[in-house]
Amino acid sequence: MRRFAAVLAAATAAATAFTAPALATTVPAPPGTPAPSTEPLGSSPPMAWNSWNKFGCNINEQLIRETADAMVGSGLRDAGYRYLNLDDCWAESDRDAAGRLVPSAKHFPSGIKALADYVHGKGLKLGIYTSAGTRTCADTMPGALDHEKDDAQSFADWGVDYLKYDNCNNQGRPAIERYRAMGDALKATGRPIVYALCEWGENKPWEWGRDVGAQLWRTTGDISDNWSSMTGILDRQAGLEAYSGPSAWNDPDMLEVGNGGMTTDEYRAHFALWALLNAPLIAGNDLRSMDETTKKILLNADLIAVDQDWGGKQGHKVRDDGDAEVWAKPMSDGSAAVVLFNRGGTATTITSGAAEAGLGHAVDYRLRDLWSGAESETTGTIRAAVPPHGAAVYRVWPQRVPQAAPHGTLSLQAPEFADRAQPFTTTLTLANDGTTPLLAGSVRLTAPGGWAVDGRTDAFFPVVAPGKSWQRSWTVRPKAPAGEKIALTAQTHYATAWGARKLDATTTATVATAPSPGVTALSKAAWVSAENGYGPVERGTSNGEDKAGDGHRMVIGGTVYDDGLGVHAPSRVRFYLGGKCTSFSSAAGVDMEKAKGSATFGVLGDGKRLAGTGVLRAGQPARALEANLTGVRVLELAVTDGGDGVDSDHADWADARITC
Repeated sequence: MRRFAAVLAAATAAATAFTAPALATTVPAPPGTPAPSTEPLGSSPPMAWNSWNKFGCNINEQLIRETADAMVGSGLRDAGYRYLNLDDCWAESDRDAAGRLVPSAKHFPSGIKALADYVHGKGLKLGIYTSAGTRTCADTMPGALDHEKDDAQSFADWGVDYLKYDNCNNQGRPAIERYRAMGDALKATGRPIVYALCEWGENKPWEWGRDVGAQLWRTTGDISDNWSSMTGILDRQAGLEAYSGPSAWNDPDMLEVGNGGMTTDEYRAHFALWALLNAPLIAGNDLRSMDETTKKILLNADLIAVDQDWGGKQGHKVRDDGDAEVWAKPMSDGSAAVVLFNRGGTATTITSGAAEAGLGHAVDYRLRDLWSGAESETTGTIRAAVPPHGAAVYRVWPQRVPQAAPHGTLSLQAPEFADRAQPFTTTLTLANDGTTPLLAGSVRLTAPGGWAVDGRTDAFFPVVAPGKSWQRSWTVRPKAPAGEKIALTAQTHYATAWGARKLDATTTATVATAPSPGVTALSKAAWVSAENGYGPVERGTSNGEDKAGDGHRMVIGGTVYDDGLGVHAPSRVRFYLGGKCTSFSSAAGVDMEKAKGSATFGVLGDGKRLAGTGVLRAGQPARALEANLTGVRVLELAVTDGGDGVDSDHADWADARITC
């Protein structure tokens, strides 16, 4: 899909020098290989590593062997990650005289069979890739269209255990026909091979994937290592939970955890939500050099247990309050997993309840934080202070917890933006959701250098009764603000009937300055945040999907524009106005850089829609947009896809300007 240009270049480059049940295999198990399982193929979501997200076409057998070693040494294998999957670019460009695929002589000189033997010897399983078309997506090797029987037999003969089957160069032939042909061919080999459809959700594979022999199917286009791409894919999972279950899994694409394009909080949210969705957990980072933070996310046993729960019920969104969302998943033991998800740019307190999670109306509940492992008791309220672009995750049981402290939540609220010239208010709240009191407590607020707090920064409270909260506010003033962020922290100590407890809270605000008076082209203005589906937001050019500066001159409906912002759906670009501006104008449309694509445009002021379009498509003329910005503190330019997926959704905010 969006990877053609990048992978063609990469293809010519030198190649870079709770446990899930094992699935049955007909290959004799070497020493150290787990005993075959009698469970059906794909009875739980596959856990794996895939080469594409980190390495693209730069793969070779040394990398794969080293990755197999790393899967064992890091503990990933024993945590349930059993499949080591080659993606595109592993074969020669042409078939042999007998019409068979040939492993790359340069990059896989020992062949796939020898590689599979090595992987199996590590107690792992080998996966491979091809496309249901004439060529693969990187166009480096033949696809399997009309060669399904030969290719499936080659995979079986080599000892392959998993096939990712892509959708490029499909010649416009019916998807079900193409994917059924490979499903039948795999079955005919007699070897149990997990069959993963990568059809991008174009023809609703969740409705027919099981019928063509697959155990999982992609529901969307490719993921990228950024927040906007991850959340855009998440949004497209709503409503698909009815199609998921044992040996039939919705696949929102691979994990980007550890690849560097998102923050730690964003990666934690990514992993938690994929686990809640019963998604295949397919790591895509360099396992040989991953840091401890990445390892802790990928090895989180509590979240893996949520993903691998034998009941196989996919989680779903139960409430959407804009930037704050609640997701829940019923577990086979009668508990529920709950994700409190914050899409916003500032820390916020999100509150749910056991009834909303589907747990009825018990008197007491056991609450386990799946990040820290801490347990507490609650009368039913599920509450957390959630960092920006973060997720709090709990498992909740309808039962009393003996000798457990009450669930307390410390939160610290502040505006998302701190004007360099103005004071702001921050408010601390300590809530008690348990059945016993919080006693003899103290709190302390800490502000960074350059900012002063009015009055004492410490405070004391005698008691916070069950079901109640205690609150204190401070005014924070700029003295010599420096840097792009201000971070406030707070800490509380208190006593409970089960011993002393300590809680911490942090909130951040972006330090911002209102624009100068006059007319300002937004291509020249500083934004306070930018989220983009593929590649960075471009100034003055279209979006090229990959690296900064790879866009082209903007062309909408045949008209050329020399200024503006080039984005890719889904996208949000925000500017701090501080209430100092009066109007916005732009010519919005889908860039003709690609032959297809569709998008909708929205202009928002402080979260309220001020102007927008319906679905615009490539080739259509630009739509003039104007908006009144009087009193608006934050301007947001939002682009979403036109309802047909985000592939090629290059959107231009041509000649975007504000008057202040």
